[in-house]
Amino acid sequence: MKIVVVGGTGLIGSKLVTKLGEHGHQAVAAAPSTGVNTLTGEGLAEVMVGTQVVIDVSNSPSFEPAAVLEFFETSTGNLLAAEAAAGVGHHVALSVVGTERLSENGYFQAKIAQEQLIQKSSIPFSLVHATQFFEFVRSIADEATDGDTVRIAPVLFQPIAGDEVAQAVGRVAVGSPLNGRVEVAGPERFRMDEFFRDVLAGWGDPRQVVTDPHAHYFGSELGERTLVPGDGATLGQIRYRDWSDPTAVGR
Repeated sequence: MKIVVVGGTGLIGSKLVTKLGEHGHQAVAAAPSTGVNTLTGEGLAEVMVGTQVVIDVSNSPSFEPAAVLEFFETSTGNLLAAEAAAGVGHHVALSVVGTERLSENGYFQAKIAQEQLIQKSSIPFSLVHATQFFEFVRSIADEATDGDTVRIAPVLFQPIAGDEVAQAVGRVAVGSPLNGRVEVAGPERFRMDEFFRDVLAGWGDPRQVVTDPHAHYFGSELGERTLVPGDGATLGQIRYRDWSDPTAVGR
């Protein structure tokens, strides 16, 4: 199949393009650097010719609430219109486990708006909700840092390797549209504060993890199960302790 991967040069997108190509599909990376801009519509009509599936793993370059909402509404609207015109039969989008439980957060409001546009369109769709990627653990710690301390809530946390997110999205993309969603998560469930305490110690990082029930996660307080999937989620096999961080070189 010809499968267009929007955001195909990013972390998950580049993995998807590689994996789909290995399985004999014509996977096309669509991004501004490849001449496809979902915000302006540049290159969309051309890349959609002969396309059967579109996978959207793109993300907003800005996380300011108004900007991120504009990004997802505009890019998704342009994508769906181009897909409808080209007769694309399956739209797949990557989102975040717990999105609906963080609806007061500007970023997640924008993801909800994106999903609503997809659900209301005429194109058969599948939504893949993933937990936090192993690759983002450092940025989560950095965002929670206050001086020499890292404030983390004692809530459940079940991160997943980016490779396994890409595998899950790819499997959904080559299957029949779900017209619904599936959740994917890592194989291990942790207390978030304990996880980061162990991880920072393993890095030799001098910052101290402070357990704070009111600690914010990118601006929002978390409930016990905000970040973890429900029953029936697809679980990966790679454990965090066995995962090799490609960004750790030289740190």
